[in-house]
Amino acid sequence: MKKILAIAAILTLTFSLVACGGTEDAESTETKNESSQESNKEDKKAEDKDSSGSDLLIVGTEAGFAPYEYLKGDTVAGVDMDICQAIADAMGKELKIENMQFQGALLAVQQGKIDLVAAGVSITDERKEQMDFSENYIDATEVIVVNKENPAVSEPTGEKLKDLVVGVQTGNTADLWVSDTENAQPKEIKRYNQFLQASEDLKNNKIDCIVMDEMPAQELVAASDGTLEIVEGDPLFVEQYAIAVQKGNQELLDQINEVIKQLKEDGKIEEFLLNHTQQQ
Repeated sequence: MKKILAIAAILTLTFSLVACGGTEDAESTETKNESSQESNKEDKKAEDKDSSGSDLLIVGTEAGFAPYEYLKGDTVAGVDMDICQAIADAMGKELKIENMQFQGALLAVQQGKIDLVAAGVSITDERKEQMDFSENYIDATEVIVVNKENPAVSEPTGEKLKDLVVGVQTGNTADLWVSDTENAQPKEIKRYNQFLQASEDLKNNKIDCIVMDEMPAQELVAASDGTLEIVEGDPLFVEQYAIAVQKGNQELLDQINEVIKQLKEDGKIEEFLLNHTQQQ
């Protein structure tokens, strides 16, 4: 009888331990499942955020084109940045500015690496094939800048650029315009990433002139200590500036156009121009 009772006690204890272990395993499994579910929820939130778009509005620009974009300390400021800030505010997003080379910015928006480009981008038929444009917000005039002591150009026409070394910014409309032999036949076209580099070469007579937008040209001349000047006369040609987005991004384009339209109606574009011209 004692042996039977002992065996019964051992069996009871074993069943009890197994039962306790089973409960602990069940509780552990349940905790792991809950943790996994929470993790899946977080992953789903991240996926939803990615699919609906970032909280950032990323703009690419080249901060050497005052008053449209320029460095103010370590901050990129300018007319284009004010417009982009208004767009970001309307969309409830934070504006992130990527300062890069002009050509790099155009390529980045085509590849979807940034949301838009605001860098005094002119609307051209060639660019329309590669990206989409907002409504234009500025009518820009192109001029010729020369060395005041040794002016190689007497009037702003394509004919006067014949056999000269002409400085332009790589890939902008002045580059495209001067490269077209129907417009001009320069001896050489020297391309720069920034106009500041071109102005230094012009001061040192390494190039004969620079073709560029009138307002940045005015800023460049003002900073040259009387060394440079704009050739007087009618504009070389006129172009329109707009914001570029990845081709097919109609939703973003519609939002941008709505803001630009409102800024025009409120006279804000002119206000931005005045503010940043005075600050330079």
